Amino acid sequence: MPPSRTGIFAWGDLNAFFALMLDNLTNLVVLMGILSAPPFFFPSDFLLTHMVPGTALGVMIGDLVYTWMAYRLARRTGRPATAMPLGLDTPSTIGVAVAVIGPIYLESKDPMVAWQVGMATMVLMGLVKLVLSFFGDAIRRLVPQAGLLGSIAGVGVALLGFFPLAAVFRAPLVGMLALGITLYALMARLRLPGNLPGAAVAVLAGTALYYAMGLGGALENFAPPAFDARLTVPWPTLGFIDGMERALAYLPVAIPFGVLTIVGGINVNESARVAGDEYRTRDILLTEAAATILAGVCGGVAQSTPYIGHPAYKRMGARAGYTLATGLFVGFGGMFGLVSFITQALPLAAVAPVLVFIGQEIAAQAFEVVPRGHYRAVVLAMLPSIAYLVLSQPGAHEPAVVCLGNGFILTAMLWGAFAAHLSDRRLLATAAFLGLCGLLSLFGLIHSVRPDGGLYVPWTAGNASVWHLGGAYLALAALALLASRFMHRLGEGDGI
Repeated sequence: MPPSRTGIFAWGDLNAFFALMLDNLTNLVVLMGILSAPPFFFPSDFLLTHMVPGTALGVMIGDLVYTWMAYRLARRTGRPATAMPLGLDTPSTIGVAVAVIGPIYLESKDPMVAWQVGMATMVLMGLVKLVLSFFGDAIRRLVPQAGLLGSIAGVGVALLGFFPLAAVFRAPLVGMLALGITLYALMARLRLPGNLPGAAVAVLAGTALYYAMGLGGALENFAPPAFDARLTVPWPTLGFIDGMERALAYLPVAIPFGVLTIVGGINVNESARVAGDEYRTRDILLTEAAATILAGVCGGVAQSTPYIGHPAYKRMGARAGYTLATGLFVGFGGMFGLVSFITQALPLAAVAPVLVFIGQEIAAQAFEVVPRGHYRAVVLAMLPSIAYLVLSQPGAHEPAVVCLGNGFILTAMLWGAFAAHLSDRRLLATAAFLGLCGLLSLFGLIHSVRPDGGLYVPWTAGNASVWHLGGAYLALAALALLASRFMHRLGEGDGI
């Protein structure tokens, strides 16, 4: 068997490596930028020494396993195989930062407590993914795309859109230059000189302007980063156990993000199969689940997931060398301080436009993929994320907004599901999802009446709104059942 056809490296791996590596570093920059900026002011040194190494380890392990899978596939088929790309999941990286770690730190003023809760949330996410790895196809069949993609579209608009765009306007000259190049190259799909990659050029141009302005005295509080080479090995720790009790209150965050990366992994694996590389879906999903759990146990706070874009990497001519190189660079770079230096050196305003574009793409995809009749369901599914955005602003704690914003991802998914079934006049399925909403609201999994979004049993919540919310959903479910019976009597039929 010729080694040229089954080897790990090809020339196309070089471009693919820079694209995948930059994508991962962008997520780390955003994680640090969100937590260290207002309103959280999380200590940067703690982020670099405690959170980054374990997070990077998860990426390394996942990419190394995917590299081995591609090599094994090439050896079995005798054809070049492109590895599945893996990296940090953008929506959940932002979601865990703004919904879990940041609020816990504001409440406790103790970075260790916030880190432990973040680790525990990661472990919970990984366990959810581990279980769902065996049921991913069933979940995709059960929940309409309007619910799955609409909830992520809300994250794209509210979190990936708003927070990064705010970072752009904190340094508008830098941010708008990077945003302009990003939109020119990625949204308009116009070529740059030399066919250079648009995302990399946008980040590098913005970074160059940032340092030119900073060194020229045009930026306040500018200080170039210092490279602090120190070995920080992400050893396993039981610290997540100390944070588990508080992390259980954030199951409404952990469950939906785990579900969505599993479903996303199924879709990504299907795109790889169509492109010519057929991997076992269960192996792909179990790998991301194990990498997430390992990262959480070793101090990580951002989950890994297979990335969309395998066909693009295959068109670049990449094989498995790019995932091998990315995994080793991110993993060892996190341990030796290189990744921490780069994430400090890249200004958030220069990186944020790439996330703005990703948010656009995520929101647009929901409308491109779902049936036209489900557009309204997508919009409905986006609203809880916007409510959470409002809730995250200082002073925005009006009770109705609190209830609507808490558990926003799971709420969005369920709203999109029942609305899609309602649009299709599938009233029994509509009633089932409305009844599920009522049941979950009684325990705070959605619409928690507690300001911190915690869980409870309804008779101990101390708030009559719990019963009102659950009763409202159950009443709507009953109406849907009655309407289904009426439709059946008219001979129009119904189905689940």
